[in-house]
Amino acid sequence: MGKEKTLMKYALIGCGRISPNHIEAAKNNKLNFVALCDILPEAMKEKSDKFGLEDVHKYTNYKELLEKEKPELVAIATESGKHATIALDCIAAGCNVIIEKPIALSIADANAIIEAGKNAGVVVCTNHQNRFNKSVQYIRKALEEGRFGRLSHGAAHVRWNRDKDYYEQAPWRGTWVQDGGCLMNQCIHNIDLLRWMMGDDVDEVMAYTDQLGHSYLEAEDLGIALVKFSNGSYGLIEGTTNVYPKNLEETLYIFGQQGTAKAAGTSDNIIEVWDFADKLDDPEHVKATYGENPPNVYGFGHTPLYTDVISAIQTGRKPYVDGNAGKRALELVLAIYKSAAEHRPVKLPLEECSTLDFVGRFGEGRL
Repeated sequence: MGKEKTLMKYALIGCGRISPNHIEAAKNNKLNFVALCDILPEAMKEKSDKFGLEDVHKYTNYKELLEKEKPELVAIATESGKHATIALDCIAAGCNVIIEKPIALSIADANAIIEAGKNAGVVVCTNHQNRFNKSVQYIRKALEEGRFGRLSHGAAHVRWNRDKDYYEQAPWRGTWVQDGGCLMNQCIHNIDLLRWMMGDDVDEVMAYTDQLGHSYLEAEDLGIALVKFSNGSYGLIEGTTNVYPKNLEETLYIFGQQGTAKAAGTSDNIIEVWDFADKLDDPEHVKATYGENPPNVYGFGHTPLYTDVISAIQTGRKPYVDGNAGKRALELVLAIYKSAAEHRPVKLPLEECSTLDFVGRFGEGRL
């Protein structure tokens, strides 16, 4: 029992759709799970019963949790519009934080979180768990080894389905104040991967967004963008929740002068194309070895992401996916929104932009 007390104290704020992945990641990493928090007691009870967390303390007020439990690590899995406020309060209480994507809904809030974490000396991680996919890691390794040669362009496609039942489960979804549309919610993981793979620095974005099948929402259900990266390469982004009748695929293509790779599956979880001039590995072996079959689009990335964050806290290094990574993914989505709304190319970096800048763009929704 004495050893148990020395484990890192962990709390989860938000018991919605993504919370099971956080709960399993915390348990897999043998964290000392001290508290759950949600404004809906029934949501906590459902997760508590399902995952054997009956002895974990329950709170409907996260500030009370922070004061009484004093956790070392907090995961924030609430609606997106509350991420920044809760993260800043957790950091002020001395907590390391894992923030579900997106890190925030404005550049100002993302900057505030990053700065607060730096000043407090705590770890800030953005939960872009697909970076830990076996397929993505193997592509990244080839990229870092220079096997692609000069990059030409990359493409990120998210061709999914979200019906009215999904939005009725949580009315904050698809609103500008708490969420954004398909690009901010469903597609931001693949947008993060594309920007990360193509060198991170973006020069300019041109885009269209529209609302074609979800008139009861405020935000978009289709986004198409062209991205010019600072290293001279280009990117294509296609994201939608209009695919009939269910999720089709999430794909990531990387094209270089000496190599081509394609990650596919429901969430970039398999390698479908692997062709390199250096012939250093057998494509069929790569496809067989670096693929996974997760039960849902969230994949298996939460557990290794947690492992990395715990190591970062213990050693004082930066996490693999830090607050700046979260800001870059957010910034690219906001730049797409801005380009589409203003019908012009948008230069990066964005000094300021927020989902609130686009209120009324497609009407006010009728959910």
